[in-house]
Amino acid sequence: MKTIRSTSVLLVGALLAGSALRAQELRHVQVRTADGVVEGVVSADDLVRTFKGIPFAAPPVGPLRWKPPQPPPPWSGVRPAVDYAARPMQGRIYDDMVFHDPGPSEDCLYLNLWMPEHPAPGKLPVMVWIYGGGMVAGSTSEPRQDGGNLSKLGVLVVSFGYRLGAFGFLALPELTRESEHQVSGNYGLLDMVAALRWVHDNIATFGGDPDNVTIFGESAGATGVCALMASPLARGLFQRGIGESGSVFDTEDRFHSLARAEGEGVKFAQAAFGTTSLEALRRLPADQVLAAALKLPHEYFGPDIDGWFMPTDGISIYAAGRQSQVPLLAGWNRDEAVWRDFLKGAKPTVANYAARARDRFGAQADAFLAAYPAATDAEVWRSALDFSSDEVIAYPTWKWIELHRRTGGAPVYRYEFDQALPLPPDAPPGTVPTAPHASEIEFVFRVLSSRHLPWRPEDYRVSDVMASYWTNFAKTGDPNGPGLPHWPVYRPDDGFQVMHLRPDASAAPDSHRRRYELLERLVPAR
Repeated sequence: MKTIRSTSVLLVGALLAGSALRAQELRHVQVRTADGVVEGVVSADDLVRTFKGIPFAAPPVGPLRWKPPQPPPPWSGVRPAVDYAARPMQGRIYDDMVFHDPGPSEDCLYLNLWMPEHPAPGKLPVMVWIYGGGMVAGSTSEPRQDGGNLSKLGVLVVSFGYRLGAFGFLALPELTRESEHQVSGNYGLLDMVAALRWVHDNIATFGGDPDNVTIFGESAGATGVCALMASPLARGLFQRGIGESGSVFDTEDRFHSLARAEGEGVKFAQAAFGTTSLEALRRLPADQVLAAALKLPHEYFGPDIDGWFMPTDGISIYAAGRQSQVPLLAGWNRDEAVWRDFLKGAKPTVANYAARARDRFGAQADAFLAAYPAATDAEVWRSALDFSSDEVIAYPTWKWIELHRRTGGAPVYRYEFDQALPLPPDAPPGTVPTAPHASEIEFVFRVLSSRHLPWRPEDYRVSDVMASYWTNFAKTGDPNGPGLPHWPVYRPDDGFQVMHLRPDASAAPDSHRRRYELLERLVPAR
């Protein structure tokens, strides 16, 4: 690795999660980027080198609010890179998110790197993580996304911030007119491209391979991976993709048209501030913009089909094979939603389930009940949970996998995360263990200790297997490796094999295919 110098210093008062201030001897290390020298730290066990809070773009504030990311200003001297930067502007939306950063700020375009301190000879494969949160919440500072333990498997892990909500996706006619590409919105997605460009230009200095980059993300982060694969702006900036529980698809694209996004933006600006003047809107305090945005549904601001980042709808891009032709590993968790989403508050009985099916699907209710049967009250819970999970996460991810399998020109690997989380000691009697949305993150990053649950030996075993699959895929485009159950390529002539991630991990033909094929017809019936 091309370092400038390494020193041993006393890092006093390092604030660790849930602990008191303490002194600790850590070795600092410096690396020169294209913009200046940064100083990170080597872990106390001498195994991981970490850099945090490196700017990959200029602060998107003032006149740069609602502009594509600009290059970061260079600096002189040595820039400390030991603490997380501020998270993007957001409210408190998801209870499972725990942040260890200074708080929300518009000045949020920074990235972090973790790498083994003593890597094997050669360039390190690079894994670039995109956090989830519905594109309205999230941060790189969550302990469950710490890349240190994952990097010990011989990869360089990167995470970065990107703009969210109104700051990341507001579209307005005036913004479109001022753009040289005649577009607006999608600033959060453009931040992702800027981070990948920074990685391409700088990662070799840290010992990484700019020609062996894997992008991976969960939920909205998986949507980002899917969108980056579709976008010509990101072409050549990565060589593989991993998607955990999400995509740009529903039965139609989740991206709105630019005209619709502009109209929604006008309604927001007029109602909240009485103006669509960019000069006036850019003078508003960020807290005021956020407060107005938080009064709207979380999904109000989102990506659009702008003709630049997203040339046309994602289905057309993937169906025509115009996405990046890279290997893909993707899947979802067994229990992505809750049974109540389908029953709308009704008790989980056979009669209520059948009535809800006929109310929603009408003449197609029998087909629904055949695919999601419930002959007993006990089965209602499972089938309602299966449908709710399929509708919001499994089907969109399946559609991505299917389209890329047909036109992507590269291997596809599909998984299902089946490991139910251990119940906390205070769980109500009768609680059924599940594998819910986002619960795989700690397993992938090998940081089960970031969450206070009574973890079992089998949980650590699943975590080790998943991290090995993910890093093997990042290294070679194939998740398989010594000591791991064989993971077949996902293809029709082999029964569409799915790797079930659990203590006895194994692959089996897809047993739920007709559910997703049925959803092609059923989902529009809201």
